[in-house]
Amino acid sequence: MDRAISVLEILARHGEAGVSEVALELDVHKSTAFRLLGALESRGLVEQTVDRGKYTLGFGLIPLAGAVSGRLDVTRLGREMCERLAVEFAETVNIAVLQDQYAVNVHQARGPSTVLTYNWIGRITPLHCTSSGKALIAWLEPAELGRLLKDVIAAKEPAFTDRTLTRIEDVEADLARVRELGYALVEEEYEIGLNAVAAPVLDQTGAVTAALSVSGPAYRLPPGRLVDMAPAVVGAAEEISRRLGWFPG
Repeated sequence: MDRAISVLEILARHGEAGVSEVALELDVHKSTAFRLLGALESRGLVEQTVDRGKYTLGFGLIPLAGAVSGRLDVTRLGREMCERLAVEFAETVNIAVLQDQYAVNVHQARGPSTVLTYNWIGRITPLHCTSSGKALIAWLEPAELGRLLKDVIAAKEPAFTDRTLTRIEDVEADLARVRELGYALVEEEYEIGLNAVAAPVLDQTGAVTAALSVSGPAYRLPPGRLVDMAPAVVGAAEEISRRLGWFPG
């Protein structure tokens, strides 16, 4: 069971992978990886791309993901604000939560002018180079943040673009700016041509429980427009926080 779950995590992380790649990451024989993928495929949890011989996550996961997201108050209470922002800015709006060393997108709303139809729901993304990730971890206690960054940057995550911050001290300085501003900006740090702005969503205790982000092509969301959009994103995140029971002291 542990290995099967690990296979799903590998595919979520990479998008797609072949039997050899899965076997290498699991440190098992190819025949074992093939059997695991076959069992998951029989239940619709993974699918094989016939032309490339790779495996991807399957549609069988959608009902499971829907059952989880349906229980998350932040998705239920944040849906209206996401739709409102998507219409206002005509871009993609996401709500993400922290899971281990990643940000996981649990809700999405698309604006009318979005060019791409990529579904971010369920996708895990890095913490140190996405607006949601930065908004999720910027307010962690210093000791906890230090441990997390050491694991994320020093041990695992590479530079995704030439703008990705790869030194812990640089990320810490960037997160200090996030705390000062109250929101996070990302300009092509995770993907070339993709910019985003995100703000934290707080629970009833005042702790960050999610991040609300607006993302889109860099040519439509240059740095100046991201800054102009930030107050609306912060305001929407605060409204979701109030619906979750948070009230500013």
